[in-house]
Amino acid sequence: MSKFLSGQSVTRREDQRFITGKGRYTDDIVLPQQTWLHFFRSPYAHARIVELDVSGAQEMPGVLAVYTGPDLLAAGVRDVPGAGMPDGSRAPLKQPPLARDVVRYVGEPVAAVVAESAAAARDAAEAIFMDVEDLPAVVSPRAALQPDAMAIHATLDNNCFGTLFYGDRAATDAKFATAALTVAIDVINNRVAPTAMEPRGCNASFDSASGIMTVYQGCQGVHPLRDRILKCVDLDKDKLRVVSPDVGGGFGLKFFLQCETVVVVHASRALGRAVKWTADRSESFMSDIHGRDHVSRAELAIARDGRFLAMRAAVDANIGAYCSQAGPIIPWFGACMTTGCYDIPTAHVAVRSVLTNTAPVDAYRGAGRPEAAYLIERLVDKAAIELGVSRDELRRMNFIKPQQFPYTTPTGRSYDSGDYTTVMNSALERAGWSDFEARREQSKKLGKLRGIGLAYYVEICSAMGAEETHVSVTEKGRVQAVVGTQSTGQGHETSYAQIVAASLGIDHTLVDVNQGDTHTVPTGQGTNGSRSMAIAGSALVQAAEELITAGKQMASTLLSVDDSHIEFAAGCFHNKGSGNNLSLFDVAAASFDTLKRPTGIKPGLQSSARFEPDGGTYPNGCHVCEVEVDPATGVIDILRYTIEDDVGVVINPLLLEGQIVGGVAQGLGQALSEHAVYDEEDGQLLTATFMDYGMPRADWMPQVDFRYREIASPRNPLGVKGAGEAGTVGAAPALVNAVLDALRGTGITHLDMPLTPLKMWQAIRGSRVAAPN
Repeated sequence: MSKFLSGQSVTRREDQRFITGKGRYTDDIVLPQQTWLHFFRSPYAHARIVELDVSGAQEMPGVLAVYTGPDLLAAGVRDVPGAGMPDGSRAPLKQPPLARDVVRYVGEPVAAVVAESAAAARDAAEAIFMDVEDLPAVVSPRAALQPDAMAIHATLDNNCFGTLFYGDRAATDAKFATAALTVAIDVINNRVAPTAMEPRGCNASFDSASGIMTVYQGCQGVHPLRDRILKCVDLDKDKLRVVSPDVGGGFGLKFFLQCETVVVVHASRALGRAVKWTADRSESFMSDIHGRDHVSRAELAIARDGRFLAMRAAVDANIGAYCSQAGPIIPWFGACMTTGCYDIPTAHVAVRSVLTNTAPVDAYRGAGRPEAAYLIERLVDKAAIELGVSRDELRRMNFIKPQQFPYTTPTGRSYDSGDYTTVMNSALERAGWSDFEARREQSKKLGKLRGIGLAYYVEICSAMGAEETHVSVTEKGRVQAVVGTQSTGQGHETSYAQIVAASLGIDHTLVDVNQGDTHTVPTGQGTNGSRSMAIAGSALVQAAEELITAGKQMASTLLSVDDSHIEFAAGCFHNKGSGNNLSLFDVAAASFDTLKRPTGIKPGLQSSARFEPDGGTYPNGCHVCEVEVDPATGVIDILRYTIEDDVGVVINPLLLEGQIVGGVAQGLGQALSEHAVYDEEDGQLLTATFMDYGMPRADWMPQVDFRYREIASPRNPLGVKGAGEAGTVGAAPALVNAVLDALRGTGITHLDMPLTPLKMWQAIRGSRVAAPN
């Protein structure tokens, strides 16, 4: 690929409309004959519905319709598709769009009111009466797996939806039996809420004359959303149009079909009018998919010289009350990365997906990879302490070496490329790792506890599905790139334009990107798993190359030479013999001219290409975090944060840094304050507002010292590896390792996230030594 405009920090073309308030989101759309929908949600975590009386709501002013679960079932609306176990051992577990017979978590939709205004719908929903028989609720895997725990779903014998295994158990046990040292750790990866700036919403409009249903919904992929809606509602594929306007953050949350969209679509078709729903923030906390929530134990077998011999882990993953579209897949996806960046000869991992009376859990930025990285990086830190060796040297000794790539892990993953030692050494040097102890002493004199931590992550990306893209030159002299992914803040309009411009040797401002409409974009798998640049970007490169090939044929006719005499460079077709040339746009314009266009050639220059990766890519990197803890208050101050990442070839360094820093903010948020908490007794969500849920603040964020190292992936034409989730994966273990290093003189050796000031203060106060080290 040409380097013209590749690797340059072009500012995002999207920013102008966003910062001037001209972005257009789902809730901004008001359609002709607009109505509004409001949900009546379960206030109970687990209960049998004895009576559901909606008559009071039906009689309220402005109410057009009230729907219940039985109503939808009678109308032929099918349950929302969920996931089964990845190995096929358990069939998919679906969720009714509106609860029938039993409610299984606080916030589950039970009824829906459609009215002439949002206020009328909300008021009417308050008139709905529900009488229930309380059932016991379980909110943690430990409680749900107790022998006497009630099965949440009557179709299942217990709350273990399924168990998956990775690796060789016999070989792993044999290594543990002969190890000089074994180290074990128990960790909880706390549940978090995605909390996108833009809440979920949907606006559906059914045209009874044409039979076309148009759904406006900010999402991470219009084609996956359309296909999932079709599984619930009887519509012809060509009669269902899904349009994604601007998206105010996705983070995995907006990739999946959830109950509310199905109800909105049904209501629009039944009423023949546009129906809109937008979640308020408390609704979001209760009904959005959540992330993380793993309880894990991991062990490491180590030889006398410090080499890792084997690893084993047992993970209980809370997947909530229903299996979302990737619910039990996420822990499976993460478990395969449990050995991290280390050359561990054998491993065995067992993962249980556990049903509880909580909101469904699904992909949240990182989707299993942060959980895996946290587990192994906390374990390696503990091993270093017990061995009495430096944390960096133990990692260096056990890293996979560059000459070992492609490297197959004991869990079956094939890593593409990397140089972990070089990346870590550079990050440590920039972070001042070697002279840290002097800074620790300075803090000690001030009564503060100072610590430094590192984490090295590797994650799997770009492993799912193909993308087909289309590139064409318009009659107006612009290039159009059509992609089936969806930007949710990443800056795709800019980076895709750079890729096409670099391939065609033109200015990136001449490239328009078309996305987010099933009627204008033929196919697509959406944005997830840091796949967009590696897969759709690679398809764009191939499509641009096909466009050049088509252009050469046209140019050869115009220049009256054989196409073997035509070469393309810097946006022009050159006659190698005469030196005559035509620009890409000259050739495209001629193709629209019936007098100049050769027989058999269609008007316009256009091409398509499909790219499917041969295996995933494996971005990796080192995070180094330096903190200071005030033992009097428990407050953690992040003094310094250093990152060196290998995300393959970089398209736009500016956008890359934005993705990394944003991911770090989410990882640090989970480590310091974020926690979606349910009451253990009655299953009530205790963190249903920003008054209770600890969102990270901008003034907590350190100035991130970020650099990247380009080690190309051999698995796609661009050489990119993916970067959308990388910051999230490395941040939490780096922060927790730093804090525990600060506490090393207090006798505290383990704390689970989030490390709130209260938790820190209580731990320090209760420790054997509560003085600065």
